[in-house]
Amino acid sequence: MEPLLALLVIIVISVFMGVKTVPQQQAWIVESLGKFDSKLEPGLNILIPFYQKVAYKHSLKEMAVEVPEQAGITRDNVTLNLDGILYVRIIDPVAASYGVSDPIYAVQLLAQTTMRSEIGKLTLDKTFEERETLNANIVSAINQAAQSWGIQCMRYEIKNITPPNSVLKAMELQMAADRQKRATILESEGKRQAQINVAEGKKQEIVLGSEGALTDQVNRAKGEAEAILAVAEATAKGIEMVSQAIMKHGGSEAVALKIAEQYVGAFKEIAKESTTLLLPANAHDAGSMVAQALTVFDSIRNKTAGNIKEGGKGPWGAA
Repeated sequence: MEPLLALLVIIVISVFMGVKTVPQQQAWIVESLGKFDSKLEPGLNILIPFYQKVAYKHSLKEMAVEVPEQAGITRDNVTLNLDGILYVRIIDPVAASYGVSDPIYAVQLLAQTTMRSEIGKLTLDKTFEERETLNANIVSAINQAAQSWGIQCMRYEIKNITPPNSVLKAMELQMAADRQKRATILESEGKRQAQINVAEGKKQEIVLGSEGALTDQVNRAKGEAEAILAVAEATAKGIEMVSQAIMKHGGSEAVALKIAEQYVGAFKEIAKESTTLLLPANAHDAGSMVAQALTVFDSIRNKTAGNIKEGGKGPWGAA
């Protein structure tokens, strides 16, 4: 009875030892007597105890692997200290088990050597400017070399690029000089624009002033021309009215009287303005003075009448 019970216990233990549950996103490699047998998929799997065993367990999730800091020399002979993060995942568990002893460590070393190689192709300034290109080149080089390891590099990110202290000081001085240069340029451009604005304002002021002066002169000239024309028209109308009045009955006597008054008034005004006065020889005879003035008037009227008969023009324009 006891041997049967012992055999039953051994069978039960063996069954439990042969039952394996593989978690999701994992792959287990099974060997039979030290030789690759199969790859267990996620879920419940049964193995033959003492004949089959799980030799390797791999996670198929993407893993972040930190690349230790290392020194690299740029093309212009500047030593830089760089570190980064590598994102990888296992795509072939069998190759990862038998292609390399430690796939993660192998990828770390490959990332370090590839980083040094890519840094040597760039100058110091390009190293900071082309980090994206540098990351892409490292990923491409790792994937080409790690195909036989069953590992795929998803992406690589450089965390820190640390140049020597002397280079840092030189970069700070260069940055300060560049900022000072930009500030000087901006200040000069501001002054230049301000001077241009002032010159444009003065130019506009002169143009507007000249246009205003021109408009004022034109308006004044128009006003003076209109005033002269109005005076001329008024004078012409006055002369026309006087000539019509002369042609009427008694007009000649009125003209003679008016001329006499103006003749005497002229001597009166001269006497007011000066203490010395030259008089005609017959100044005591007012009648002869008036007669002389009328004689002048008749002479002018006869001459004007003769011009009108000949079809010419009178002294004040067209007949």
